[in-house]
Amino acid sequence: MAYNEKLADRLREALMDLPEVEEKKMFRGVTFMVNGKMCISVSGDRLMCRFDPVLHDTVVEKEGVRAMIMKGREYKGFAYVEEEAVKTKKAFDYWVELCLDFNPRAKASPKKKGAVKKKTTIAPKKRPAAPPKKSVPVKKTPVPQKKKAAPKKKAKKK
Repeated sequence: MAYNEKLADRLREALMDLPEVEEKKMFRGVTFMVNGKMCISVSGDRLMCRFDPVLHDTVVEKEGVRAMIMKGREYKGFAYVEEEAVKTKKAFDYWVELCLDFNPRAKASPKKKGAVKKKTTIAPKKRPAAPPKKSVPVKKTPVPQKKKAAPKKKAKKK
């Protein structure tokens, strides 16, 4: 999956203080799920933003933005934003906030039965690994064996 790592790192930094954020590999890139709902993605050199569908017509008129169309259908509330349109911090923050503002009202995708979740939670900061625990040697003491008594011989009757 080829996607712009710098753009993904900017998103990680912008979302790192939120409590429920996870990354998922999807849409030929990485998607950031907030509160279990798709919020914003990086695919190639562009963002895929999810925002209030009421704002769709206004949002897609902005420069460097186009509506998301899949299988001939335009998805209201989803748009691709080219990297050039988010070069400045102000422009980038606008798109992140637009997506985060809609997230509490967004519908979560229905869970698939039997689907295996593969998720990565964003950690606030990398911490040094804890030193490995030292194992304490356990002394093995032999267990005394009971001696078996010799079997009794039966006397023969004459």
